[in-house]
Amino acid sequence: MTLRKRFTLFTIFWFIFILILFNIFVYFYVIKITTESEEEVIANKVTLMLENPRIQSSRGLNTPELLNEYYNVNEMIRIIVPNNRVVNITGSDPLLLQLPAAFEAQHTTGKIMKGGERILYMRVPLYEGNRVIAMLEINRILDELDNYLQVLVAALSITSGGAILFAIFGTYWFTSRLTAPIQQMVNTMREIDRSGKLRQIELSNREESAELLQLVRAFNQMIGRLDRTFAKQKQFVADASHELKTPLTVISSYAGMLKRWGRDDESLRDEAIEAIDKEANRLQNLTKSMLMLAEAEQEDWLKLELFDVVQVVDELSTMLQTTFGRPIRVKAFSKVVKMVGDKDKIRQLLVILLDNAIKYSKDPIDVTVTLVRNIVKIEVKDKGMGIPENEIPHLFERFYRVDGARSRATGGVGLGLSIAKRIIDLHEGKVDVFSLPDLGTTITLQFKQRKQ
Repeated sequence: MTLRKRFTLFTIFWFIFILILFNIFVYFYVIKITTESEEEVIANKVTLMLENPRIQSSRGLNTPELLNEYYNVNEMIRIIVPNNRVVNITGSDPLLLQLPAAFEAQHTTGKIMKGGERILYMRVPLYEGNRVIAMLEINRILDELDNYLQVLVAALSITSGGAILFAIFGTYWFTSRLTAPIQQMVNTMREIDRSGKLRQIELSNREESAELLQLVRAFNQMIGRLDRTFAKQKQFVADASHELKTPLTVISSYAGMLKRWGRDDESLRDEAIEAIDKEANRLQNLTKSMLMLAEAEQEDWLKLELFDVVQVVDELSTMLQTTFGRPIRVKAFSKVVKMVGDKDKIRQLLVILLDNAIKYSKDPIDVTVTLVRNIVKIEVKDKGMGIPENEIPHLFERFYRVDGARSRATGGVGLGLSIAKRIIDLHEGKVDVFSLPDLGTTITLQFKQRKQ
């Protein structure tokens, strides 16, 4: 069952349920009000009759004209003595005249049913001194009230039926309008599945609810993000193919030379072996970097723990100084700066930054570690050739090179800084790059400390 039908049926059933409760309340409330009104009419008539001197004195209770002046066409008035004998009566309704006479010495009021009609009665004792000598009884048939109630029931039924019809059409129209963006999203998804091309939903000029607008915008944002992701993947495949093509071409060319002429030419054979080894290593490094970058796209790539940043920087700088014979000066304003993160990935990040600094500068490299307001700040500064200002925004893109020839000469594949940026993003950190040509580059990392 569609959402539109479910919403329509639920709304209609709920509306009918409320309408039934409302009609029942109105019906019984009208009965209560009108019955109380009839009781008040009878009570006023009884009060008026008791003020009559002949009734007060108890003389002439059997006088026929005594009750005639109080008679109403839908009533029966009678006086009954203790032996259940009627001494005076007025009334013409045969149903009321059939009521048996029963003397009561107490004031009573109530309703009885006879012949399908409701009858309201009031019985009042008549005194002579302190002795009850008779009972005044007024019976009033509520036929007019019942007729009004029948009209009320008919009116409620007609209005309720009309309200239900209007509710059905109105709810169906409203749900059609409400679910239109959802249906549009479904159609767009089907079109995407059929054509394989991503499409966004066009926002119409008609007024929609804020929630539906948010849903459409979220869908469009998701499609936009997927489109950008697919574009990056296509670019990545193209760039990777280009990067793989070069070493494979070199290896294939030198292998062909060895096959044709290199068996007898020792110098050519050595040159070919050296070139093949170099390109094979480059191909191996490129493949490792690509696999690492693909692995870095996973959200659970990190293994968080509490570690000392200063210790990691000291150990890494000592190792790189020994390996490359380049001075790396570490400055820490505190002996211990701890943070929660992936220790190995932070170390890998620093290796990438320091390796670039070593490759593109000849002077000592400075690494500064500070802790300010629970923010761990790591700064890597070199005095190398620097980066042009217009190149900085593209620095962390995949396979992007500020100077392609220089990167190839140093063995770079253009993925190191992309991996570094991914590590920074997964740690919810920030990176700032400040560089001037021929003056050097400063890269600043900032991470939340997040103590355990």
